[in-house]
Amino acid sequence: MEYHGPFLSYAAGACGFLAFRQALAGITFLFGSRGAREQLAALKWQIAVVQIPFAMAFYFFVGPRILWWYALLLLAVGIYNAPGIAWKGRPPFDVLIQASYLLVFVLSSWLNNVPQVPWQTFLFGAMFAMHSHIFGEVMDIEPDRLSGRRTTATSIGRVRAKFLIAAFLVIETALVHIFFRDWIIAGFLAFGALWFLVDATLVWKNRAYSPREMRLFLWGWNAAALLGMFWNWTHGSLTHVVSGAGLCP
Repeated sequence: MEYHGPFLSYAAGACGFLAFRQALAGITFLFGSRGAREQLAALKWQIAVVQIPFAMAFYFFVGPRILWWYALLLLAVGIYNAPGIAWKGRPPFDVLIQASYLLVFVLSSWLNNVPQVPWQTFLFGAMFAMHSHIFGEVMDIEPDRLSGRRTTATSIGRVRAKFLIAAFLVIETALVHIFFRDWIIAGFLAFGALWFLVDATLVWKNRAYSPREMRLFLWGWNAAALLGMFWNWTHGSLTHVVSGAGLCP
């Protein structure tokens, strides 16, 4: 399969992410929920029905190596959810396991028959997935504590979790500035770091977000994600390191 430009690249990446996210969310619900037995029994078949067409298409375009990809996906989901291991309740592993989202990068490159993205992109993607997960944990502190679930946010507290998010964003800003020279993405990340610092020290501090505020944040988060997708689709700045970029001038 040959590469045909940014549209097919993002279409392939979107398909890979959809397959990955559906499997991850479905299996997480299957292992981690307290749903009715009938719901959980039906969910197994729903996951299979959705995944089979993707698996067949991916095998056709990628070949046998897609089996290793699915094996790693199932391993990551198992480590996150399986009783006795369940990293979702073992800080800081609940955050570190989010790096498994990098499997989407690998699959997208395979589908487009192009080299894998540079390690700087993988590092940025892993850190972005981790800070996004911590933000979700911050919003879920109360229900997680009521249910007895331990997360990084419940362990270190709301304010420190926000500082941790800001620290991630600062490092991501530096990565984008140093290696990719994309001032737009770096600027958005820097603004995000500043926002969480203001949130933690001046505005919400240790106060929980209201449901209305959480909905507003998530709408803004999704809008920023869509804008980021469009920017990367048209510029592709995070797919290659700028020549001569690095820590040294």
